[in-house]
Amino acid sequence: MAARRPEGDVGHGREAFAIAPETPADVPAREALLDRAMGPKRKRKSSEKLRRGRLPAEGLAFVARGPDGSLVGTVRLWDVRLGETDAPALLLGPLAVDPAMKGVGIGTALMRHAVGEAKRRGHGAILLVGDAPYYARFGFSAEKTGRLSMPGPYERERFLALELVGGALDRAHGVLKPARRNTRSEALARAA
Repeated sequence: MAARRPEGDVGHGREAFAIAPETPADVPAREALLDRAMGPKRKRKSSEKLRRGRLPAEGLAFVARGPDGSLVGTVRLWDVRLGETDAPALLLGPLAVDPAMKGVGIGTALMRHAVGEAKRRGHGAILLVGDAPYYARFGFSAEKTGRLSMPGPYERERFLALELVGGALDRAHGVLKPARRNTRSEALARAA
């Protein structure tokens, strides 16, 4: 998939950016961006427990690049299981934009791209922990998360969901669990 800016023509100067699939070469710059944008406490969040030691969902890790090719934004989606029902879903996060590039639409473009790609790939629902007013513009709400919970501490009002398929979360209840794409098992599978 070619890099592109999903909303109109590429801008000029500081506003220019392109969305592309994340590559292994992007990981060091992505980690540095997350440290700048979110600080060192980001690794203590309950959603990190669902990501630790895992790879993002297949084809659902994206970066935004500035006009010079530098990484200026990132978003990933992760395979999870919905508590007691064990149904599949995605966990979004973290979404981050370089502080120097805030306010030019990178976060919005990354969100729209990630949600669109998840839907295109046939996923039923996306969950996240984040700012409700920000994520409401993409259709996320706490309406369907009341019977679900995260492993570890989190703010209930920030636990949000978006159904990509109507009814995907209707019977979901219990604690989210990580699913698939374990980095160790992936490495062993490649070695076999």
